[in-house]
Amino acid sequence: MKTLLAVPSMAPGGLDASVSGHFGHCDAFTLVALRDGRIEETTVMAAPDHSQSGCMVPVNLLAARGVTAIAAGGMGQRPLAGFRQVGIEPLFAGDHATVKDVVSAFVAGDLPSFAQDACCGGGDRHH
Repeated sequence: MKTLLAVPSMAPGGLDASVSGHFGHCDAFTLVALRDGRIEETTVMAAPDHSQSGCMVPVNLLAARGVTAIAAGGMGQRPLAGFRQVGIEPLFAGDHATVKDVVSAFVAGDLPSFAQDACCGGGDRHH
């Protein structure tokens, strides 16, 4: 089964990049194509400016790219609902430091679903 996992990342993105603490404040999205637990391809997508149009801009762009799951350390309720609405599974990245760490945890089945009560209230506040 093929999965396209998005991880909000700090510049420059990629497997060795630091995971962004919050979906809405990342520099890029590292997109990791996985098949049967193995990495097939890694690409980096610059994070779009969504200050004017809200959090659904990156949600819709990731959906258009074929993303099937996103692993984030923090996000608000609006993008969480948006990801679910467009068929992208939101997962909680926890304290994983690098994209590579998140991918390893994903493959091992160690990333829980992103719970509603883990959502940020907006701005820089997150749990």
